[in-house]
Amino acid sequence: MTFDTVQKQLEDRGFTVRTFASGAEAAAYLNEAVDGVRVGIGGSVTVRELGLFESLSTHNTVHWHWTGGEGERTAAMSGDVYLTSVNALAETGELINIDGSGNRVAATLFGHRRVYFLVGQNKLAPTYEAALWRARNIAAPKNAQRLGARTPCAAKGDRCYDCKSPGRICRGLVVLWEPMLGTDMEVLLIKEDLGY
Repeated sequence: MTFDTVQKQLEDRGFTVRTFASGAEAAAYLNEAVDGVRVGIGGSVTVRELGLFESLSTHNTVHWHWTGGEGERTAAMSGDVYLTSVNALAETGELINIDGSGNRVAATLFGHRRVYFLVGQNKLAPTYEAALWRARNIAAPKNAQRLGARTPCAAKGDRCYDCKSPGRICRGLVVLWEPMLGTDMEVLLIKEDLGY
């Protein structure tokens, strides 16, 4: 599995794609590309690891519920630009996200002029089926543990149990086959492990 292959697949589907050797390079690129606008950020460990809230806040208005409370979740939905990651990216070009409250997946579908997906190499999977498996059985349990969810996957940390727990964070699945009409979507492929 190579970034060259996934980059070609994504470009053939209509996404803008850039590849970076490190997260620091990707963060520097975004710090230049995103300037003087309203930025929304979805719940993303990758964004946190790259320090993007801190750097972008120096010259943009940035809304992120992880730093400003729940009111920022709604404010992030109306920004010019939206930053998030994915739970998995298939080498065949499908971007997969699972969400609990829906704000993150909804924001990738509508309402922003530009959406950036920051994708570490650990998120890649060879096929759509493998990417879906990764999203459910690797990313979701780690996120459930991080959030302190009272679910079997958080307790055991090993896989999805397709539970019916009230604290379940896997409530909606979005697969992007191509960019949504009317929204510029850019995928930043990063040659290091980031997020879950």
